[in-house]
Amino acid sequence: MTTILVVDDDHALCRALSKGLGAHGYDVVTAMTGHDAITLAAKTYPHLLLVDLGMPQFSGVEVITAVRGWSSAPIVVVSTRPQEAIKVAALEAGADDYLMKPFGINELLTRIRGALRRGAPVGEERDVVAGDLSIDLGSRQVRRHGELVHLTPKEWATLVVLVRHQASVVSEQELLEQLWGPGYQEESKYLSTVVDALREKLEDDPSSPPRVVTEPGVGYRFVAT
Repeated sequence: MTTILVVDDDHALCRALSKGLGAHGYDVVTAMTGHDAITLAAKTYPHLLLVDLGMPQFSGVEVITAVRGWSSAPIVVVSTRPQEAIKVAALEAGADDYLMKPFGINELLTRIRGALRRGAPVGEERDVVAGDLSIDLGSRQVRRHGELVHLTPKEWATLVVLVRHQASVVSEQELLEQLWGPGYQEESKYLSTVVDALREKLEDDPSSPPRVVTEPGVGYRFVAT
């Protein structure tokens, strides 16, 4: 079932979308704050996000920026704000479409179907092989020596960011903002805990990892050895 994350602080609208989209076969998850949206996105891996821009805690643009750092899921903005500058900011942050409120369910369904078609995984992006590791970005699975490896949502999200920037260094601040949201750039202990757990699951020698490599004082990079 296709999962849609609805990010909006309007309780009535969230209920209506849950009911309306659910009737058309979608599994709907809702978030009422920007912080909850980022957390739920990393937990549920939605196939598509509907994001209002006027969110408490973190704005819709901040949510889009954070999620886009590790996910290619289509993002459709639903907003009452008609200003061109706001639309441009949302699209530049990584949104795929912009729908003005109020809207009808049929128009919304058309936008969702179109965004899902355009956002279908590209074949060559689906598999990354690194020695005894096989990483399937499409099915969100990791296998080591042919055995399925269970990763937590944060471990998977971290791995995806690193894999999509293969051999390039991703700074701690960038990873923290993308995976936890704005305001977490100084919480390096969160990231180091996740990276240590990844190494335990993916490396033969976690104390001297050849794949998830630390660049002291800068960040991390993934090396497909």
